[in-house]
Amino acid sequence: MFTKFDMSQPNSYYRPDIDGLRALAVLSVVLFHAFPEWFHGGFIGVDIFFVISGYLISSIILKDLESRSFSFSDFYIRRIKRIFPTLILVLLSCLVFGWFALLSDEYQQLGKHIFGASTFTNNFMFWQESGYFDNDSNTKPLLHLWSLSTEEQFYLLWPFLLWALFKWRAYLGRILLSFTIGFTLLHFLTFYSDRIVSFYAPYARFFELLIGACIAYQHLHAKTKTTHPLLKKFKSIQSFIGLGLILIGIQIITKESHFPGWYALLSPVLGAALIIDSPQDSFINKHLFSNKVLVWIGLISYPLYLWHWSLLSFGSIVASQMPPLSIRITLVILAFLLATLTYYLIEKPIRFGDPKKSKQKAILLVLIMVLIGIAGGIIYKEQGLEGRNAARPVVKHEGDLGNNFYSLYINKNFYICDDELLIKSIKNFGVRCFQSKKDQPIDIAIIGDSHAEHLFIGLAEAMPTKNIMYYSGVYIPNENNAEFKEIYSFIIKNLGVHKVIISAYWKHRLGNVPKKSSLSAQLIPSIKSLEVNNKKIYITDDTPNFSFSPKQCKYIRPLSNKNNCQEDSDYFYSQDKKYLPELKIIEKKTKTKLIYTSNALCSHNTCSMEKNNKILYSDEQHLNANGSRYIANFIIDRNLLD
Repeated sequence: MFTKFDMSQPNSYYRPDIDGLRALAVLSVVLFHAFPEWFHGGFIGVDIFFVISGYLISSIILKDLESRSFSFSDFYIRRIKRIFPTLILVLLSCLVFGWFALLSDEYQQLGKHIFGASTFTNNFMFWQESGYFDNDSNTKPLLHLWSLSTEEQFYLLWPFLLWALFKWRAYLGRILLSFTIGFTLLHFLTFYSDRIVSFYAPYARFFELLIGACIAYQHLHAKTKTTHPLLKKFKSIQSFIGLGLILIGIQIITKESHFPGWYALLSPVLGAALIIDSPQDSFINKHLFSNKVLVWIGLISYPLYLWHWSLLSFGSIVASQMPPLSIRITLVILAFLLATLTYYLIEKPIRFGDPKKSKQKAILLVLIMVLIGIAGGIIYKEQGLEGRNAARPVVKHEGDLGNNFYSLYINKNFYICDDELLIKSIKNFGVRCFQSKKDQPIDIAIIGDSHAEHLFIGLAEAMPTKNIMYYSGVYIPNENNAEFKEIYSFIIKNLGVHKVIISAYWKHRLGNVPKKSSLSAQLIPSIKSLEVNNKKIYITDDTPNFSFSPKQCKYIRPLSNKNNCQEDSDYFYSQDKKYLPELKIIEKKTKTKLIYTSNALCSHNTCSMEKNNKILYSDEQHLNANGSRYIANFIIDRNLLD
């Protein structure tokens, strides 16, 4: 990802504009991580790095093969001297800081990721950890190293493959192009079947490195003169086009976008390829990317990439939320300072010191990395070394944070919906359906996803004379989705159901909205079909989604004495504004009443997952039983279900 031509090699040369492009990539990533509210698509900088790395490394290998000077041992020694020093320093720093700052489960997770980083398998670990109930990314100080693992896995294979293919050097260009097309198709095949796999799996990302390799081959075998006038004109403007594609991507691509896929190919990958393939004396390459400031940032980009996210992540952990703007600015400045010191005091001396000691340096670096990996493994196996002082914080709340919903269903004599149609739906889709009374007509129906479940326990207990049913699926709760079709039909036919509450994890459900449609367009027809059958419809906003786990409410954290249960309300409202306009459209175009449940947990400045000395959440987004009761009482006390 951060390869640079080794100037100690006689057949290498230096392109300052590539360092400038690397600066654009690392700045976009750093600014996205530090200020996600402003730089929505900055994470595409990683894809730019992949193209750059594929170009530079392949150029070195191909040149050495052409001159018959290629050596596997020299190649990997250079890689070790390039990658290991900074990585070792960052991993050791994380281990030391984590010793004093992390709770036992957090330190255990860090130990696991330390082991993954030292063996370059982090991408597989994060792939396996990804899921609906995964920890927030801000709590993983080494999450960004997935890309380094992907790159190093590529370079375990690529030199051997190029060396073997060089026997057919006359056809090498066509072979490289075929590989690139093949892995691009593999990426899209993976992308449409599983986006998590397409993000983390190495084979799904190799096409980006291979595009850089194709450019490297083309540059080594290009004719000295470009004769076709149209090609000449395109060459003069292609870096403008490339820069435009990257800047558009940073602006329009978000975490909710269907990424990587076409977004990755058409913005960062194609954009970077056009810039790299442009002549060095073209306007953008010469006057922008060869600028001394950008070149300097490009030189320190590798340590800057490694330092910045670890600092921001630890800042989030200690603050128990995304740190305030002033702290984030300070951490970015600190990342630049550490990156500069690391580059000049650690990286350069080791990389460009006495070449006679290169082998000894590489062996020592590998041994240190092995020891770090072993340390990480021990920390993971020993469950975060619970004997540390940091692992024994002051406890504010005892007890389990879990929902305990299922046991409550049993203890409160709530029943699985026994209607024939609902049983059929449950079998077909694995959805949940419960009702508060068995042999009594249903009065109130709650439909939605797991966030609808938030309302069921509390309302059922607060309204003991009513029979309340909830029906939970995993898509937008409208009658066009097969899992909800039968429940709408059931509610319409059931004359006793006078009130219907629709609730969901709306921000997440936006991802289920088909193209050329909207959330309101998906729900309004279904709501109107209920209204014409004399049903009163209520729709709720979502409860706040926090950036930290409620387990942090249980403790006074090490290195912090703040209220660990509160978060700036701006964090919630930044999510709220993505879907709330759609709910207001529904309220305006139907007779639906919009209930603001978030008002129960948010004041003007803060949102809290703790009320009346009780924790109300089971994870970052789901209420527990206490939370369900609290929200229900809020609704009932204010007569919001009039």
